[in-house]
Amino acid sequence: MSRKSQSPLNLPKRPLLIVLSGPSGVGKDAVLTRMREFGYPLEYIATVTTRTRRASERDHIDYHFISPEKFQKMIKHNELLEWANVYGNWYGVPKEPIRQALERGEDTIVKVDIQGAATIKKILPQAVFIFMMPPSVEELGLRLKQRHTESSFDLDLRIKIAEEEMKQLSLFDYMVFSRRDEINRAVSDIAAIIAAEKCRITPREITL
Repeated sequence: MSRKSQSPLNLPKRPLLIVLSGPSGVGKDAVLTRMREFGYPLEYIATVTTRTRRASERDHIDYHFISPEKFQKMIKHNELLEWANVYGNWYGVPKEPIRQALERGEDTIVKVDIQGAATIKKILPQAVFIFMMPPSVEELGLRLKQRHTESSFDLDLRIKIAEEEMKQLSLFDYMVFSRRDEINRAVSDIAAIIAAEKCRITPREITL
């Protein structure tokens, strides 16, 4: 009596949903930009937001900048995977681009704050959750100050919130350090995580 087995070469290849998170100012945007420049084969999902676009940001690439009215319509029509009001502005992750990318078999990456990551964890626990960690709170404060986009009050608030967010590591699968002038190192660490996930005996299965 012969025993049938499935060859490793025939195991199903399932796409990953990667959730990248970390405190404000840790360098998430810079890392994603560098990953695009290096040509990593990922579908990058832009967050929708009602905040004002910064001079260095590109609409539909860094974020989808929309009006508060349109944002509320997206909530009403259940078009967002998660959403939150952060520092007085609305942010949300659109569902449909993620669903379409996963259906095409493409590994997909989204960038969210810690609150958003916690929400997605409840909905899609099989996603890959990566926390970007600054080398220190002091270094994070310096980066925020150099952006020149926050008042002194907002800067202090963001640092306090960041200290609390760093206590939420248990929500995540991996941690990547974001060191000054070492963007490529952080990108390599994320690429290594993706490679390791592709070697799992039991692949993650995302259903959205």
